[in-house]
Amino acid sequence: MSDNGQLPILLVDDEEHIRLAAGQALQLGGYEVTTVESAEQALDYINNGWPGILITDINLPGIDGLELMKRVVTQDPTLPVILITGHGDITMAVGAMRDGAYDFIEKPFSSELMLDVVRRAVEKRNLVMENRQLRQELEAQSAPGPRVIGNTPVVAQLRGLVHAIADTPADILILGETGTGKDLMARYIHEHSNRRDKNFVAINCGAVPENLIESELFGHEKGAFTDAKAQRIGKFEHADGGTLFLDEIESMPMTLQIKLLRVLEERAIERLGANELIPLDIRVIAATKVDLREASERGEFREDLYYRLNVVRVDIPPLRERREDIGLLFQHFALIASSLYGREVPLLSAERMHSLMTHDWPGNVRELRNLAERYVLLGEGCTFDFENKPITELNGRAEMTLPEKVEQFESMLIQAELSRCAGSIKETLVSLGLPRKTLYDKMKKYGLDKNDYK
Repeated sequence: MSDNGQLPILLVDDEEHIRLAAGQALQLGGYEVTTVESAEQALDYINNGWPGILITDINLPGIDGLELMKRVVTQDPTLPVILITGHGDITMAVGAMRDGAYDFIEKPFSSELMLDVVRRAVEKRNLVMENRQLRQELEAQSAPGPRVIGNTPVVAQLRGLVHAIADTPADILILGETGTGKDLMARYIHEHSNRRDKNFVAINCGAVPENLIESELFGHEKGAFTDAKAQRIGKFEHADGGTLFLDEIESMPMTLQIKLLRVLEERAIERLGANELIPLDIRVIAATKVDLREASERGEFREDLYYRLNVVRVDIPPLRERREDIGLLFQHFALIASSLYGREVPLLSAERMHSLMTHDWPGNVRELRNLAERYVLLGEGCTFDFENKPITELNGRAEMTLPEKVEQFESMLIQAELSRCAGSIKETLVSLGLPRKTLYDKMKKYGLDKNDYK
């Protein structure tokens, strides 16, 4: 592929001098161009999934340009077709645009005009191909149940850790900011463990009133207290054989933390109002958005319970630390919203992608998901409800210079491609349209190692 266009261009014209002149202009413009003299030859190049752009004269021997366009657009409606027209073909070309042509160029045309039309077509095609690639990546992760979406090294390491511990009996502590997906991670662990056929039981410790949470967890016998009119099975018992997820564990009352510690150590419970121990086979996954060790030092959380829960710790990175995954996540949520609301997913422009990449995402993945849903519902009328500001900190400084902003964004783009291409230098340099030496120099500049992305 070319350094400029990143996409192949196929030029079809039966006049040799036009093929030579236009082909040379495109090559000088930095595009990779192939020239042929007939539609029949062109059809040999264009197969399903061909990523390029077609430029064709309308008047061709055999199959004419309009018929060629119809066949190509039927195969791939998103493929840009630029028509070359004679003086008497203008009305025909305008009609062809209604039938799917991208644009037309009238003979005689200047190289500048042709390059301008091609540049715009390439930008559109790149957006389509990027969205198509994102869809393919999502399909590759389309296993049933919850998924951990992302190609960054930190997410790959996270998946590796989860798969290594999924079938062990160890309890797990998940730490992550609000909106990072702690509940999804807990479900992911359960669904990828040998407990998947048993219950996954979730309770938010901060959402249940303190006077009810003990009964919710342990259950009660009939008559255990005033309103206990019948026996009740608690969350612990309901999760027997499966997984109990305790979200916002930092909100659990101190008195109940003592009883939880005993359950974790003995793997047995007593219902309220009963004296009989009920043995349990459960895994407990707790989640928190605060540092429990610091909370224990402040006397706000039991230190012994912290150490008991912290056998295996899973840290979920905030979205701002995995920016290369933003495009993939946004497309994932947009596809879900598209299916839910019966709407097409609008193409995401480079400007909007830049806005997504440079936002700090205080609400993390939840904030991104909500924006994707609004974008599917409102399309281009959707205004992002955050200011398009670049990343606000660099080595502790409040402001970044323009060269620093450019370098940081360039580094993010290279990292995204290295991740998408699984560390393949060849695929990365092709997708970025960079010479090999230039890519190596930039990777050295930003401290990037291809082995970190394999």
